Amino acid sequence: MTDHEKFANTGKLTFRGSRDALLAKAIEEPDITWRVLTTLNYFRLAIAAALLVLFFSLGDSSPFGDRQPPLFTATAAAYFVFALVFSFALRHRLAPAAILTLTPILVDIVAVSTMMYTSDGVSGGLGGLLVVFVGAGSIVLRARQPLFVAALATFAILGEELLAGLTGFEPQYPGAGLLGAIIFAMALTIRPLTRRIEMSEALARQRGVDLKNLSELNEYIVQHLRESIVVLDSENRVRLSNASAAQLLGATGNMQEQAIQKISEPLADYLNKWRLDHALSSHPDITVANAGTSARITAHLAPLAKEDDRLGPVLIFLEDASLMNARVQQSKLASLGRLSASIAHEIRNPVGAMSHAAQLLGEASDITDNDKRLTEIIQTHSSRVSHIIDNVLQLSRRETSRPERFELRPWLEEFSREFSKTLELQEGELSIEYVPGQIDVRMDPSHLRQVLWNLCDNAVKYASETGGILVELHAGGSAGQGRPYLEVRDHGNGVDPATADKIFEPFYTERSGGTGLGLYISRELCELNRATLLYLDRPGGGSIFRIVFADPDRWET
Repeated sequence: MTDHEKFANTGKLTFRGSRDALLAKAIEEPDITWRVLTTLNYFRLAIAAALLVLFFSLGDSSPFGDRQPPLFTATAAAYFVFALVFSFALRHRLAPAAILTLTPILVDIVAVSTMMYTSDGVSGGLGGLLVVFVGAGSIVLRARQPLFVAALATFAILGEELLAGLTGFEPQYPGAGLLGAIIFAMALTIRPLTRRIEMSEALARQRGVDLKNLSELNEYIVQHLRESIVVLDSENRVRLSNASAAQLLGATGNMQEQAIQKISEPLADYLNKWRLDHALSSHPDITVANAGTSARITAHLAPLAKEDDRLGPVLIFLEDASLMNARVQQSKLASLGRLSASIAHEIRNPVGAMSHAAQLLGEASDITDNDKRLTEIIQTHSSRVSHIIDNVLQLSRRETSRPERFELRPWLEEFSREFSKTLELQEGELSIEYVPGQIDVRMDPSHLRQVLWNLCDNAVKYASETGGILVELHAGGSAGQGRPYLEVRDHGNGVDPATADKIFEPFYTERSGGTGLGLYISRELCELNRATLLYLDRPGGGSIFRIVFADPDRWET
C-alpha cells in the first residue's frame, strides 16, 4: 500500500465532497428554506392570535369581521390551528421541503382573502398580509412558483372583491388591482435576490467545509509528524501540540490550554529568559532534563509573529537528544576505533619505553636530586598519557550490553564494601542513604559497576576539596513512569550552571590531571543499556548524578 493510500484509509480525515456537489445540494434544499419557513410560521401564529384577540376584545368596534363575524372568527381560529400543526410538521420535517413550502402559502392566500371579504375587502388593510406571505414565500419557492403564487393571490383578491359586489357590498377593483401589482412586483424582485443569497450561503458553507477539511488535514499532519512540536501563546499556554511532544515532555492527558510551567519547568524558565533577553539567539538549542521521562530534550524556539517579536506566540521544536546520539553512535565508535588503534600502535609503545627508561634512570646511583625530579615528571605524565589511552581503548572496544535483572540493594551493599575498601574510606564517607527493598533494575552489572565506580570516584575527589568526604547513594522510582533510578549525591562545590551541559562532552574537564572521558563513557554505557545519566543541582550545595534505568517490566530483547 502506498503512502497516500495509507493516508486516505486512516479514517481520521473525512472530506465532505466536491464543490459542485455541495453547491447543488445547497441550492436544492438550503438551510435558508427551513429558517424562512420557521420564521414565517411564527409570524403566521402571531397574526392569527392577534386578530382573534382584537376581534373579541374590541367587540362591536373591531375593524375586522364586520361583514360576517362568524365566518371571520371561524377562519381566524382555523388559521391559528393550522399554524400550530404546521409548527410540529416543520420541527419534525414530516414532509418534503417542496410540500412544506407551497402548502402554507396556499393556505395563507385562502385564509387572508376570506378574512378580507369579512372585513371591508381591500380597504380593511388585511390584504397587506398577502404581500408579506407571497414575498417571503418567493425566497424559498423554486423556478416559476413565485409567479404562480402571485397570480393566485391576485385572482383571490379580485375574486373576493367580485364576491363582495355580488353580495351587496361596494367592490374596490382599483385597490385590488394595485395590490395585485404590488404582489407581482414583490415576487419578481425577491426571487433573483434570493438566488444570490442561496449561492452566497452555499459558497460560505463550502468555505466552511474547506476550512474543516484543512483543519483536519493540519491536525493529521501535526499529530503524525516525526518532529515533536508545541505552539505557545503570549501567555505561555499550549495552543497546539502533538502526541510525540506530550510523550517527550512526560505530560499526562491533554496539553491544550495548560501552562508550559506545569508541564516542564526548565523549558518554561528558559523560555521566559529568552522572551526578555534579545541577546539570546532566535533559534537556541537548550537541553532540558525532564524528571518524568528522564529524557534529554533539545528545544528550538522560533517566534510565530514578527521575527523580532518574542512576546507573541512561539513555535517550539523538540528533539530527543538520546535518539540523536543513537543515530551518530555508530560513526563515533568507528572513528574512535580507528583513533584508538592508531594510538595503540603509535603512542603506547613509545610512552611505555619512555616510562621504563625514566624508571631505570631514577634507580641509578649517581643521579642528582634535580635529575630525579625530572624523571618523576616524566613518569607522572607518561602514566597520565597511558591512562588516556586506556580510556579511549575501553570506549572503542566495549562489547554489546548483556543486561540482567537483579535486586539493587544487595548489589549496592557489595559495591559499597568493595569501593570503600579499595579507596580506604572511613566508615560513613560512602553510605547507602535510602534504597527501598524489592527494587529491581535491568542493566549489565559490569557496566553499572563501571559507571557507579566512576561517579563515586569523582564524588570522593571533588568532596575532598571541601575538607570532608560524604557520598550518599539514594534509589527510588520516578514519579512519572515509575522507572527505577539511582543517585550519587555529594556535598562538594557542585557544577557551574554555565558548564553543566558540557560535563558529558568528551575530553572536557575542569580538574587538573583529568582526562575528560569518565562522564562521557559513563553516559555512553548507560545509553547502551537504555538508561539515562543526568546531572542535577543539589539544594544547599553539591551535585547529584542520577541513573534512570529502563523499565525492567518493559525491556525489549
